[in-house]
Amino acid sequence: MESSIAAPAQSTATGASKIRFNKTRLADFYPEVKRRVDEYFESRQISKHANGAMVAKTLFILTMFVGTYVLIISNLFAPWVVLLLAIVNGFFTALIGLNIAHDAIHGSFSSNHYVNRAVALWFNIIGANDYMWKITHNIVHHTYTNIPHHDEDIELVPILRLNPEQERWNIHKYQHIYAFLLYPLTSLSWVFLKDYRKYFQTKIGNYDNTRHPKWELFRLIGFKLVYYTLFIVIPFTVINLPWYYILMGFLIMHIVEGITLALVFQLAHTVEGTDFPSPDENGEIDNSWAAHQMYTTADFARKNPVANFLFGGLNFQIEHHLFPKVCHIHYSKISPIVEQTAKDFNLPYIENETFIGAIKSHVRILKAFGRA
Repeated sequence: MESSIAAPAQSTATGASKIRFNKTRLADFYPEVKRRVDEYFESRQISKHANGAMVAKTLFILTMFVGTYVLIISNLFAPWVVLLLAIVNGFFTALIGLNIAHDAIHGSFSSNHYVNRAVALWFNIIGANDYMWKITHNIVHHTYTNIPHHDEDIELVPILRLNPEQERWNIHKYQHIYAFLLYPLTSLSWVFLKDYRKYFQTKIGNYDNTRHPKWELFRLIGFKLVYYTLFIVIPFTVINLPWYYILMGFLIMHIVEGITLALVFQLAHTVEGTDFPSPDENGEIDNSWAAHQMYTTADFARKNPVANFLFGGLNFQIEHHLFPKVCHIHYSKISPIVEQTAKDFNLPYIENETFIGAIKSHVRILKAFGRA
């Protein structure tokens, strides 16, 4: 299958089977858009996976990540240069997640399963966990996109109200301001807390999260120790600078990484125009799964080559949700096909034309949720 479609709730998430999608509503949309996209690749005889440009991009990002890390621990530079290198390293760490690991974990980097698994290991090296990401992102988020109490991406922490069904506190009136003080903490939370908490959480949304292969806990702890060794033990042991300076560099690196990750993911679903639908009393969403994605997902900066290069196709979030098995390097080419097909079926194609415009839209919806 090209995507987790056609009411994947019944096939992928046994603990979340209470949610069903209306298979008869706009049921022809996905088969048609899939046919048109398939025709694009077949007529040009090109693979849906990584091409030469994607391989070059991967090598560039990994070289910058490894290169800045080596330079940071080399003791060859003045302290202010080391801080600049930490900023660059944090940014390229985020790019590994957005561009390389994200595709590999979805199985879209290569047609070879073992290549995808090998490339996905970079996700663990930068402090996250590929196994838990498959559950929280590939299964739960891609299936129950923007559905309150099911998609935990819109229920991050109580102090942020990211959907209209969440309980509103008085402090939420100011969340459009303080959210940008919390977003930089994203990657710090990820490497020290999130994966452990998610692993032992009995339910993720309404997904039964109690059954894990035993070796995945060893992988989780083992790779975390690798990360802590690379980015805490070695720097504090090797770098000839005061401990507080090294700590400051570590925090700055994560601030840059965190704000990059948080913004890119928030601009795809928590912006004006996207829906946050709830199931009816029978647990049914009044749309087919693919149509549901069109109402809950947004693109941004599609025509910006810099955004396309940096954000790993996540600015083409609509295309990604419909075709997660297609490498993001192709999204800019297939997006006009998806947009036209949506128009043919009278479905929305939500888009912010610029990156700044998407940020402004996110701020406005934070303000609306904080005061509604």
